[in-house]
Parts: sequence; C-alpha cells; structure tokens
Amino acid sequence: MYLYGGSGHARVIRDIIEACGYTLEGVIDINPNLLDFMGFPVFPDVTDDVRQMIISIGSNKIRQRIGEQYKGKIEFPAVVHPSAIVSPHIEIGEGTVVMQGAILQSSTRIGRHCIINTGASIDHECQIGDYAHISPHATLCGNVHVGEGTWVGAGSVAIPGIRIGRWSVIGAGSVIVRDIPDGVVAYGNPCRVVKEIL
Repeated sequence: MYLYGGSGHARVIRDIIEACGYTLEGVIDINPNLLDFMGFPVFPDVTDDVRQMIISIGSNKIRQRIGEQYKGKIEFPAVVHPSAIVSPHIEIGEGTVVMQGAILQSSTRIGRHCIINTGASIDHECQIGDYAHISPHATLCGNVHVGEGTWVGAGSVAIPGIRIGRWSVIGAGSVIVRDIPDGVVAYGNPCRVVKEIL
C-alpha cells in the first residue's frame, strides 16, 4: 500500500492502514524536499509498482484531481479504523477513509475518496457525495445529504433531512437547520451563507 501525499493527514492514515493489516511501502509526494516520511521512502511519482494507494491529502479538489487521474489504473481500497462503529448495511466508496471513533449508521452511502474524520457521527440514510470531508466530531442526523466535494467543519451539526450542496464549505461549529446551496461558504448558529465560492 502506498500513500499519495506526505502531510499530517497522511500520518493519521498510516495508523489506520496499519490497524487494518496493510503494510505501508512508501509515499508519493512531488515536494523535492521531502525525502523521508516517518522512516518510509518518498517517491516523486506513481510507478508501475504501485498497485494500491490511498490519497492522503486533505484538499477535496486535489483528491478529486488525483482520483480521476488514476481511476481504473490503481486500486483504491476503502479503509475503516477498527475503533469506528459501522453498520453492516451501508455502502462505502473506493479510497474513502473512516477514522478513529467515527459512527456510521444503517442505510448510509459514503462516496469515493471521502474523509470521515475522527469521531464524526453520520446517522441513518445519509448520503455523502464523492470527495466530501466530514470533519472531526461533526454530527449529521438522519437523512442528511452532503454534495460532492463539500467540507463540513469540525463540530458542526446538521438536523434531519438537511441538503447541503456540492463544493460548499461549512464552518466549524455550525448548526445547520436549513438547506445550503452549491458552491458557498456558510457558518454560524443558525448556519447562514456568507459568500459564494468562485
């Protein structure tokens, strides 16, 4: 198993893949100054030796670009830390990482290359789009839909049935009580749109 990206986020994913029984072979990173990652070799590009890979980069846009670049060429396993509580009746897309202490309830669908971060709680029938990031200790109540590429900030809470659009950013600690459109930054209690993302 290889990681693409040698960031702090990758340090956590290393722990998760090792807890899942994978062996880390190395890290791919274009930074010429990064020669070593926690004792593992760093390579400037993906080679033919790379069969399995997790994109260990926090930026949703960059994960999308890399995921699309290598789609169908490399296996992207989904990895779930053993401490997470995950219903057997959910779907998790390729390349998605479920971190320590997260809770995923029945009939939920998580897309491709998502980050379900530490202690996040996702209740029944939620739908999380590809490349989304649900930050530490965010809570999505039942039947919440989060669009592709959206980032839900740490400690945010969405009441049941909320729809959050594509490629939006929800600020940390927000209380989401009404639908949020595509391509905006929104935050607060109650959560309000503050600007559009161009």
